[in-house]
Amino acid sequence: MDLNTVLDVRDPRRREPWRPGDAYLGGGTYLFSEPQPHVRRLIDLSRMGWAPLSWSPDGSLDISATCTIAELSRFGRALPATAAPLIEQCCRAFLASFKIWNMATVGGNLCNGLPAGPMISLTAALDGVCLLRGQDGVLRRIPVADFITGAGRKDLREGELLRSVRLPARALEGRTAFRQASLYGLGRSAALVIGVSDPRDGSLTVTITAATVRPFRFWFPLPPTAAELRAAIEAGVAEADWFDDIHGLPAWRHHMGLRLAEEVRRELSPDPRDRTEPRPGPRTHTHGDFSEVPR
Repeated sequence: MDLNTVLDVRDPRRREPWRPGDAYLGGGTYLFSEPQPHVRRLIDLSRMGWAPLSWSPDGSLDISATCTIAELSRFGRALPATAAPLIEQCCRAFLASFKIWNMATVGGNLCNGLPAGPMISLTAALDGVCLLRGQDGVLRRIPVADFITGAGRKDLREGELLRSVRLPARALEGRTAFRQASLYGLGRSAALVIGVSDPRDGSLTVTITAATVRPFRFWFPLPPTAAELRAAIEAGVAEADWFDDIHGLPAWRHHMGLRLAEEVRRELSPDPRDRTEPRPGPRTHTHGDFSEVPR
């Protein structure tokens, strides 16, 4: 898509004042996918030279906003961490061509704020925290689960920049379970549920995305029963929070969110009598009977 309203492309290292019509350019897979009549000037973040991924002294992982999905996927496949498989599962949830993988960025996926954004799912489930930088240079941190406030909405002030997302070392130690559902074999995620079991204290976190307008995280000090998990979800997710679009009605997303959350709970349960082994593939292909097929 030619953006014929854009008059200039600027280098962000020059720190020029933000103007109406400015937009940050990461990979451009969204910006150049449809007309952007309000955009007059692009701030090209690729010129910042940020390292895609880096380690903090405390063992936390920092993912830069300009890290591409391809870079994150390669890193995740070589990462010797218990939660590493979840990185590749969420990268694969894009169902995008290699061209998109090599251009789309983690920061762009978060800043679009779409319910089906798999980088939102990944970072929210692993207790990620966004580092934001304002036009005045002031930094602030906000959990990913709070950064996304609704479908396409985020807590991002005018001219503010998403610099990176930090995944704590403890989250990377967790054992994970992943479930994804779509109405179509190669369709956009209509429900994506991730469970993370903390090996240190035995707690369990269940995160629901795609089915809801924003991420919902449920933390339990001990693995809950099926009834406790269902009650927490029913109390925490309002009727209006189940997403409604062409990829699934709210009632169906509600049903799948509860079903996949229970599958995740059973997989991560410490009681062998209350476990189900992981499916051959993470996607659920549904045609009314909710039959499941591998990817």
